Amino acid sequence: MSQAPKKATKAAPVANPLFPSAKKNFRIGGNIRPEGRDLSRFVRWPRYVRIQRQKKILLQRLKVPPAINQFKNTLDKNQAAKVFKLLEKYKPEDKKTKTERLEAEAAAKAKGEAVAKGDAPNVLKYGLKHVTSLIENKKAKLVCIAHDVNPIELVVWLPALCRKMNVPFAIVKGKSRLGVLTGKKNAAVVCLTSVNKEDSSELSTLSTSFDEQFKKADTKWGGGLLGLKTEAKLEKRRQFMAIEEAKKAAALNR
Repeated sequence: MSQAPKKATKAAPVANPLFPSAKKNFRIGGNIRPEGRDLSRFVRWPRYVRIQRQKKILLQRLKVPPAINQFKNTLDKNQAAKVFKLLEKYKPEDKKTKTERLEAEAAAKAKGEAVAKGDAPNVLKYGLKHVTSLIENKKAKLVCIAHDVNPIELVVWLPALCRKMNVPFAIVKGKSRLGVLTGKKNAAVVCLTSVNKEDSSELSTLSTSFDEQFKKADTKWGGGLLGLKTEAKLEKRRQFMAIEEAKKAAALNR
């Protein structure tokens, strides 16, 4: 008699060590989120996000000195658009443009041609020490300071220096936008020392408006705002005290 063929046994699946299998967790914040519920408070946010939020709450609760509080008073969207449109025209040349210019000059010299060298072009000045010296020498015509410099001590004294030297300045959002203008990641402060003739009236108009807006911006204290729980607690206490005063007044009138 012929024996029946044996059935081939299936090999056990080999687990991938890079992607270990795990059972699904059906609890709050697990694999499946219930519809219509905001579970953001169960999320453990990254450390830098927690620090940002804690700092924001602290600046709301604590009393913020005027020198720091003035950095909340920034240009609105329309004003910022005008300023950045003007500053965009005076971006310093990037590395590629500079290399091409130097190569062209070198090639002209090699051919024996005369290289025309005129006055230096009007470009945006940046760098904390450089801009500070320009303000002290009253060469700066318009200064733009970023509102989100960290630590704030790097620029907290700049508005006072600009006021003392009668240099127009503005506080703008933010350091990354100023960095784009200078070809860097970030820039704490930029300034214009001179502009072309066609932009002189625009610069004058902006300087006048900024003088009015930021002249006395460092006189107001900030912060001191209470949380919702504290406000509710104080309101409850106030209502209780009002009831007690009413009872006392009623007892005296008998």
